[in-house]
Amino acid sequence: MTPPIVPPAVPAETTAALRHALTDQLLDDGWIRTPAVEAAFRAVPREAFVPEASVADAYANDVVGRIYDASGQAVSSVSAPWLQADMLESARLAQGHHILEIGSRGPNAALAAEIVGAGGSVTTLDIDDEVTIRARLGLRATGYDHVRVVTADGEHVPRDLVPHGGFDAVIVTAEAWDLPWLDLLAEGGRLVVPLRIHGLVWSITFTRRGQLLECEDPFTVCGFVPMRGAGAHTAPLLSLRGGEIGLRFEDGTPVNTAHLDSVLGGPRHEVRTGVTVVDQEPFDRLQLYVATVLPHVARVSVDPALDTGVVSPPPRSHWPAIVTLQDDSLARLAWVQVAQDGERRRHEFVVHGYGPAAKELATRMAEHVRHFDREHRAAGYPRLRAVPRSLADDHPTDGPSVLKQHVRLDFSWPTQTGGSTR
Repeated sequence: MTPPIVPPAVPAETTAALRHALTDQLLDDGWIRTPAVEAAFRAVPREAFVPEASVADAYANDVVGRIYDASGQAVSSVSAPWLQADMLESARLAQGHHILEIGSRGPNAALAAEIVGAGGSVTTLDIDDEVTIRARLGLRATGYDHVRVVTADGEHVPRDLVPHGGFDAVIVTAEAWDLPWLDLLAEGGRLVVPLRIHGLVWSITFTRRGQLLECEDPFTVCGFVPMRGAGAHTAPLLSLRGGEIGLRFEDGTPVNTAHLDSVLGGPRHEVRTGVTVVDQEPFDRLQLYVATVLPHVARVSVDPALDTGVVSPPPRSHWPAIVTLQDDSLARLAWVQVAQDGERRRHEFVVHGYGPAAKELATRMAEHVRHFDREHRAAGYPRLRAVPRSLADDHPTDGPSVLKQHVRLDFSWPTQTGGSTR
């Protein structure tokens, strides 16, 4: 049984000072952008929702209060404040709005309740009754007991929870692979969701327009505990070379992989792209572009304990590399240091090909990297449209798309001259 929440034995002046200092930091860093979100962060006592953490940890700008299952997998946590702020800002909440949160621990619902006020409503939902019990206790202890807390599967939100006309915003705080929530939204309502696309997760904000979801906002790279229940998705993992190398496919194993063990142990064909980045320069858009324009995409990882140098340099454990496969061959996007710019290193993207079609595959991937650099690198994130699979024939696309169970994701990449390409 979940123990009751006991207020920490810390002077109120100390917790208030930490709360204001965190809010000031989020303002300075640009995560808080409106007075309403600022006021909410200054009001909600975050420490009450994570009684197992120290007050200092509760107000650190990091994830806190993880709950683990029997296998050691994190199944719930309180999101980092910067990400909470960004998602609340993206939802564009206002006084009187009706909000649904999928994935509940309490503080995010309290923040939303502060913003929508007495004329609005907040419903927070989670599949795990331990999580909802903790959320309910925290909300009650902090004066937000008017927030509705529900134990249910987020894939199938009970219809009696949906207000007439739909929710003004749905905020998902678990990693989603699909988008089954369009019919919960009011027209013009916002869906903020950490969506997994080809192995990486972005916080993406969609607006309902008729029977479609459309996004014209930037994405934010993030990490969340995975969705459980009917919406859970486990991408197949192909183990190669005795477990040294893993290939993970988002949508099944699309091509014959029977000979990849021997292929990866053979010669490697390298293509230099001439495209570079410096340390700390994000390149998630490049990875997304390459993953959506190439066929048969997977992610490759290397077990450090078994690494023999076959895939070199090995992908970072938290950032598996993109590969494309064809005809018992594989091409992988990598990067190598080529210069030192003051205190930062400069890296060039290179493509490594393996197998009989190594040169062809590596050259094709390198050409897409160069095309992104010329046409899209300085133009921002793509516009994204989610079309229900049942309506896909009525909304054809001639550009990059990704198929999910419920929707087809269509990407439109802006060019550096102001146009867009599909």
